[in-house]
Parts: sequence; C-alpha cells; structure tokens
Amino acid sequence: MISPKKLLDAHNIRAKKQLSQNFLKDPSTAEMIVSHSEISPEDIVLEIGAGLGALTIPLARRAKKVFAVEKDQQIIPILNQQLLENQLDNVVLLHTNILNIDIEAIALKKDRKIVVLGNLPYNISSQILVQLIKSRHVIRLAVLMFQKELAHRIAAQPGSKDYGRLSVMLQYCADIKAVAEVKASLFFPKPKVDSKILAIKFKSTLNNPATDEDFFFSVIKAAFGKRRKTLKNALSSSELSVNANTVLHVLAEVGIEPSRRAETLTVAEFTTLSNCLIRSIRF
Repeated sequence: MISPKKLLDAHNIRAKKQLSQNFLKDPSTAEMIVSHSEISPEDIVLEIGAGLGALTIPLARRAKKVFAVEKDQQIIPILNQQLLENQLDNVVLLHTNILNIDIEAIALKKDRKIVVLGNLPYNISSQILVQLIKSRHVIRLAVLMFQKELAHRIAAQPGSKDYGRLSVMLQYCADIKAVAEVKASLFFPKPKVDSKILAIKFKSTLNNPATDEDFFFSVIKAAFGKRRKTLKNALSSSELSVNANTVLHVLAEVGIEPSRRAETLTVAEFTTLSNCLIRSIRF
C-alpha cells in the first residue's frame, strides 16, 4: 500500500473535511477487515467510499466483482491508476453518493446476495444504515467501520444512554458483532477519534416481525424523537397522528407502563407495540 499522503501530494490534492476523508494507511488493518468479510471468489462486493483503494485492492483480489462507490471526482483517477498498477480489472467504479445507489439492482443483476464493506463517513452513517436495512434481503453481510461512539450506539442495550433509534432498527433485523478497534493514528489525516469495525449479519427470518416495517420504523423514530418525554407523551405528540387516549389504550393492551421512556423498551416490546398500534389505527 502506497502512503495516502504521498499519493495525495503527488496529485496536489488535499483530504476534504466535508467528505469526512480519512484514508486508511495500514495494510494489515485493511487485510484484517477484508478477512472478516469472508469473501469468496464468487462474491459480489459493494464498497462504500473506495477512497484511494486501501480496501478496494485486497477486496478485488478475493471477490468476483467489486462495485466501488466514490463521491470525490478528484481521487477517482488515482484509484484507477492503483487498480491498473495492480492489474485488477474486476472493479466497477461508481462516481456518486452511496445514498443514490440502488443496492437491490446491483444484487439482482448478479442474482446473488452481496457483501457490503466500507469506512462510513460520520455525517451520513445513519442514513446509510437505514438504506442497508431496507435493502437487507439482498445483503449477506456488511462489515463496516464507524466512529467508535456511533458503533457503541448501534450495539447498545436497552436502559443505556447510548441505546437509540439505530440500536432498535438494526438489532431488530441483524446480529451485530464487534470485530476490532482501529486507532486514529492508522489514518491520514488523523481523525480526532478512534474507529470500530462491526460485522452485521442480517437475519433470514425474524422471530417477531413487524406487521408493517415502515410504520414500525416510524414508531421507533417517534419514541426517540423526544427522549426526555414519557412514551405516552412522545408518541401522542409525534407525526404518527395518534391521540393520547389511543396511545394509552395500546400501551395497556401490550403491558407497557405509559411512564416508561423509549430507551427502556426492548426490540421485542417495540415490535409488539407497533403491531398493536397499527391495528388500532387501521381498525
């Protein structure tokens, strides 16, 4: 791996703060991330934020095809050059924002569940996770790097201050495993915080599925939208358009105290609450 600083300096390019650009400069960390993705020679990979190719190159050596998404037009020629020098022709570069990618279309073209990897930019990490959750039926595994604080929030358990909307949404449909921590010193430029890698394996079947997942996610959003309020007040003053009496009736039916707050509910309680609430609204 060529030093990111040398590559950028050679092309008179600076890392862009607005794109959360921190390039991995340690090849052993890149290899470790790729190895945890359990890539086979038949796998199709979607890489989020290819950057200078720290992950793209080892991924391309293992996978059948890599769709590498990179938003920054300036560094795409550098990445192209790196691929040529490493004699890799199984990478498709997609110059766009990952949020504009139709993940399902990529998977369906290849008739195979895909693997997703990437070092997620902090400013859109939550949006990317929601996008992956909604496309999860075509994703076998996601191995993603987050700022340490966000990784803790994703894996947090009920009752903790870190437990929130993303915790519930992801734990509802996936098993989450902490893979490793990555020190800030292993990036250029050096970020202010360390990172953490999570392996996210989406469940093929759910024990307690939501009747309507869009509504379920709306209930979670409403409940955590006003964390300091009780569950009754948060839901009845939300965009769900349900009045306080309906909320009280549903909470009593599912055995949840109206005075509880969102961060105390388990994923199963959220699912049961959502299913009962939507029945009350529809009928």
